[in-house]
Amino acid sequence: MLTNTNKILMKLMTRGLCFLSLCALIQINAQKFVSVKDNQFQYEKKTYYFVGTNFWYASYLGLEPNQKKGIERLRKELDFLKSQNVTNIRVLAATEGTGKINGVSRVDQSYQYDKGKFNEENLKGLDILMNEVSKRNMKVVLFLSNNWEWSGGWLQYLNWNGKIDDATVQRALNWDELRDYTSQFYSCEACINQYKEQVKRIINRRNTVTKKLYKKDKNIMAWEIANEPRPMRPAANEAYKKFISESAAFIKSLDKNHLLTTGSEGEMGTENMHLYRSNHQDKNIDYLTIHLWPKNWGWFEKDKMEAGFENAKNKSLEYINKHIKVADELNKPLVLEEFGFPRDRHSYDINSTTHLRDQYFEAIFQLWQANKNINGSFAGCSFWAFNGYAKPIPGQIYWKKGDEYMGDPPMEEQGLNGVFVSDKSTWQIIQKYSKP
Repeated sequence: MLTNTNKILMKLMTRGLCFLSLCALIQINAQKFVSVKDNQFQYEKKTYYFVGTNFWYASYLGLEPNQKKGIERLRKELDFLKSQNVTNIRVLAATEGTGKINGVSRVDQSYQYDKGKFNEENLKGLDILMNEVSKRNMKVVLFLSNNWEWSGGWLQYLNWNGKIDDATVQRALNWDELRDYTSQFYSCEACINQYKEQVKRIINRRNTVTKKLYKKDKNIMAWEIANEPRPMRPAANEAYKKFISESAAFIKSLDKNHLLTTGSEGEMGTENMHLYRSNHQDKNIDYLTIHLWPKNWGWFEKDKMEAGFENAKNKSLEYINKHIKVADELNKPLVLEEFGFPRDRHSYDINSTTHLRDQYFEAIFQLWQANKNINGSFAGCSFWAFNGYAKPIPGQIYWKKGDEYMGDPPMEEQGLNGVFVSDKSTWQIIQKYSKP
């Protein structure tokens, strides 16, 4: 027979067990989101290092009416990446505006198709993608807008708010014009408010396939303020810094589960290491990003690729190491989330060789592996970009509406930097380092 004392003790023990079980459940649930501890990512109580890729068009394949070109291609390409142990993908969340911009065709199927007007059906491709990655236990980094024109981005917001007229926004701008116009985004309050409205809608969205809120989807690793946000002109530096800080605070106010980063290229994008460091020191920015484009930055000439290769490789490694030092100082992880190199002889032919690219990739991955071996801050390494099973159209250099999407975006030569499934030698290099 139980005494009153025994009954009280049993009740306390039961409540204690329930409390411990609840704590364990909360801890297990929390661990399913990628987190940051000092200068490392953590996932499921383990340090998380990754080899990833840019698969920006993955969110658009589910919108393709032809299932073979759409959902079937998506599944096939995700399965291929999984087979190569490339399970972290960087994806474009949404497009702004329609039609030509800066002389090129932008990505089709716009989410914000006009100022403040949204087509929710055009986010169903993203819903489908998130459902498919959940079946494969992959992680996704979603960039929420773009400094560049190929998905609308800053130029489109400026156009909607009278900072750049229709005729000008549609024609090809020279570099100085592009810098002058784009830099105005950071002081355009209406532009920024429209950007924030799009961000809020995406983060607060409920997936129409999985029925999950995006902010509770554990397959999302991180949100990214934008792809390669640049001040573009030194005069815009302070407004740019304010935008990064306020956008980071805004996104964290909407979603405290996921990591957040900038999408910055590093010193080359800000043209100022102090500004880069300051942006990533922000308490709401969880990790640092850099991009690496040796051809675009003049580290080799496209007609003299072999002669300039060693210089390009050495400058690339120096660039990474310079930013690892900043990451160490800030005690945060660093992700090289874009790096690319053209095919041999600057060819766009899918059958051309990739000897120099393979050597370049090997050098980058070796540095990442060495840092991983010492539990360093260089945590993630994602190449640009995945071209999947797409095929370039002979004689056609640039993308046009109706073509298959590739990792090479519309304003770039199709087949230039993207890695096709058929590039066996490159995949041998990637798989060498992506093994768990």
